[in-house]
Amino acid sequence: MIVEKKKHIRLWLAVAVTVIFLTMGTGFYGNLEAKSEETYKSLKVFSDVLEIIEKNYVDEVDSKELIHKAIEGMVNSLDPHSSLMPPEAFQDLNIDTKGEFTGIGIHITMRDKFVTVISPIEGTPAYKAGIKAQDRIVKVDGKPTVDLREAVKLMRGPKGTTVVVTIQRKGAAGPIEFTLIRDVIPIRSIRSAILKPGYGYIRISNFNRSTTDDLKEALTKLESGSKSGDVSLKGLVLDFRNNGGGLLDQAIKVSNLFLEDGIILSIKGRTERNTREFSANPNTVKRTYPIVALINGGSASASEIVVGALQDHKRALVLGTTSFGKGSVQTVETLRDGYGLKLTIARYYTPSGREIQAKGIEPDVVVRYKFADGSDSEDTEEGFYKEKDLKNHLEPKSGDTKDKKSNSNNKKGKKKGHRKHEAENMVGPLEAKHLKSDNQIMRALELLVGYDLFKSFKT
Repeated sequence: MIVEKKKHIRLWLAVAVTVIFLTMGTGFYGNLEAKSEETYKSLKVFSDVLEIIEKNYVDEVDSKELIHKAIEGMVNSLDPHSSLMPPEAFQDLNIDTKGEFTGIGIHITMRDKFVTVISPIEGTPAYKAGIKAQDRIVKVDGKPTVDLREAVKLMRGPKGTTVVVTIQRKGAAGPIEFTLIRDVIPIRSIRSAILKPGYGYIRISNFNRSTTDDLKEALTKLESGSKSGDVSLKGLVLDFRNNGGGLLDQAIKVSNLFLEDGIILSIKGRTERNTREFSANPNTVKRTYPIVALINGGSASASEIVVGALQDHKRALVLGTTSFGKGSVQTVETLRDGYGLKLTIARYYTPSGREIQAKGIEPDVVVRYKFADGSDSEDTEEGFYKEKDLKNHLEPKSGDTKDKKSNSNNKKGKKKGHRKHEAENMVGPLEAKHLKSDNQIMRALELLVGYDLFKSFKT
């Protein structure tokens, strides 16, 4: 009798937890609840397997962990961008899209097996304390930093709390300790500069909740002219290279800053709710100056939405190399226990109806990036793994991707040849020397200046 009751409880828990994860907090996912007989039969098989493992596996197992892994496998089998996010990953996603976090304010990376400072963010606790680029972070609150994620986790915390960061600095006699008080750190997705009088440059590194507002602020400064106030904006370079995307609503709002009317984007899913069009509205500020948009194989998702809209409306000339090709839309649902479900719900299309999924945006002017050593990026920048290289990627509705066979055959070589280009390292204030040594930016500037000269000849 006890065995039967225990079996019944296990069966109920297995089925209940599975169905809860499938339907919890879904709103429009409610219609996906398992009602068919076949589905219930499959869930019965699942519960039987779980019970057998619990009883007979060589070591004791964590049933909750097994169920989570089963759900992960289910979601991961759909496409590369659908996933079950554990609490830590879900929290990180919320931080990335929110546009701010609480910490000390540094850009870090792994270099030579050390957590290394790329640069402190101006005005933050780390910047004010004197932490410098190339400093190696060896301890946080006395705990050795063994990897990037752990270091980030240790340095973040509630505003006003203290953290002790120990660094190694080249030329210093020994380790240096900094006692810092955590503060709110804005994640700036917008950086801007003047390339030459009348010609501006804006890099959009991602799309978070503050991107549109930050872009408006940067545009206002550039459009007001140079420091002397005598030259207004004649042309603009918008840099989307290595922009992996972000929030859909921000991509639409950014596009609308440069468009007065017409469709920006259409999305098409299985349900009516997930099928709609987004259109531009007239702006209070009329922006008629020419734009060159830069893209590469790292430009994905939201950045492809903006560039595709500007290209279709002939509002911008697109320069660089073919973009990543992520033409799908995801929604994020909050589950219990701090988990999140990211699920692909639709494909998106540019104003002219072009599908980006597994194809990407083709530039109007192909210009490969040249590295500091003068080498061309033919075998390196094109070595980006793209959407069509990902396992289980959604096939475009309009047909197979081009060169799929050759792409697959060359994957091994691509990985070996890949190099990050300097656009990924543009953190903090932009330095003129970096911009002027970037051949794609300089080519974009040449096109803008040439267009302006041509107009003056016509008049």
